Amino acid sequence: MEIQQIMKGNFSSFMQKEIFEQPESVFNTMRGRINFDNETVVLGGIKDYLSEIRRCRRLLLIACGTSYHSGIATRQLLEELTELPVMVDLASDFLDRNTPIFRDDVCFFISQSGETADTLMALRYCKQRGALIVGITNTVGSSICRESHCGVHINAGPEIGVASTKAYTSQMISLVMFSLMMSEDRISSQPRRSEIIQEFVNRGFMVLELDDTIQEISKAVFEKKSLLVLGRGYNFSTCLEGALKIKEITYMHSEGIMAGELKHGPLALVDEGMPIIMVCTRDNVFTKCMNALQQVTAREGRPIIICNKGDKEPQKFASHVLEVPKTVDCLQGILTVIPMQLLSYHIAVLRGCNVDCPRNLAKSVTVE
Repeated sequence: MEIQQIMKGNFSSFMQKEIFEQPESVFNTMRGRINFDNETVVLGGIKDYLSEIRRCRRLLLIACGTSYHSGIATRQLLEELTELPVMVDLASDFLDRNTPIFRDDVCFFISQSGETADTLMALRYCKQRGALIVGITNTVGSSICRESHCGVHINAGPEIGVASTKAYTSQMISLVMFSLMMSEDRISSQPRRSEIIQEFVNRGFMVLELDDTIQEISKAVFEKKSLLVLGRGYNFSTCLEGALKIKEITYMHSEGIMAGELKHGPLALVDEGMPIIMVCTRDNVFTKCMNALQQVTAREGRPIIICNKGDKEPQKFASHVLEVPKTVDCLQGILTVIPMQLLSYHIAVLRGCNVDCPRNLAKSVTVE
């Protein structure tokens, strides 16, 4: 490890440093794997097993915490490009249920440290039953690395803060690259693949420039008891991940809610005193999100809205606006999650919490 990677440099905490390292860590995840000229993707650790993976009957993504959210974030694209059923499971629940596993299943185990106890137990459970095991980790030589048949190293660089930030975006990119690799030989998916690969080239991280605005917004919400994060489609994982970050480092209650579930109970929580964050970007569920947004404002809710740059429609309903650059739907989550990470960081600082070492938590959960 280079000395500068372990030092905080100009940043006040490792978490803040790691949030700002994301343009670099995402680039490192893709480096040498995507050929932009002929639009091919090669994941060296998986390429020998591709024909076997293509023959499988379903994909299972098994993980805990933030890694589980990266599975939810990419599930829709995996289903679209591989045309296989995709299950995303929490490792602890997966083991509790004694889930049936077959020889023609492919199981992905996602973990930053590669040592997560529940994920490792689930890996051994699937391996005994003859499934193909794919590890997605950030730590070379970790247990999950060694016990997988094949895998992807996400190359995000060392992550020292307990709350995972750059590993989440790199895990997402790795799973998107896997989807692109799986659909390489299918003519019908070429326009879609091309669109995604081109967006990899011009992905903009202007999101980090929102830091000052987010600091102002955090002053309005840091004394509140609770916070709701709403979204749907590709942005649902942003809501879960954003809410988890807030719980982890600010000790404030927060909940990521699927906007389609709003009318089935959570709407009762909405009033003028409840801080609400709404992710409302231009994708195939935009009109449905707008519907949920109107439901919230009709009940005196004053939402903070994360929307695409220059999109005036959702801004009419907002008390605060965070504009993120528009990108292809399956990569939008990388840009919408960063404001959530920054918000949780600023709230934690205002509440006087230890950002890098939240109470009761450890970096790598090696005991159950």
